[in-house]
Amino acid sequence: MPVPAVGAVVSTLPTGYLENTAPAAPATDGSGFATQLAGAVDNAQQLSSTSKELAVKAVTGDLDDIHAATIASTRASVTLELVAAVRNKSVDAFNEIMRMQA
Repeated sequence: MPVPAVGAVVSTLPTGYLENTAPAAPATDGSGFATQLAGAVDNAQQLSSTSKELAVKAVTGDLDDIHAATIASTRASVTLELVAAVRNKSVDAFNEIMRMQA
């Protein structure tokens, strides 16, 4: 059985993580990073609320496709872990910079 080419996969849904793929102008004041981090937090909050809504529908029996609730829950969890990891690395980098001698 031949393996399909990577370009042949067409049944995947867009994740919404790469909405703004146009290259942004480089910012030297850190505002670009702050904007991206704020957007990631907002996205995590939106995914979390969607996950909670679908979980409530699943518990009350109003949800026809339980897979949607499971996928939403996993996406929210992974996104939150990613945002927390980026925050932790940012704090570590800031602390390292503060330890440098002038």
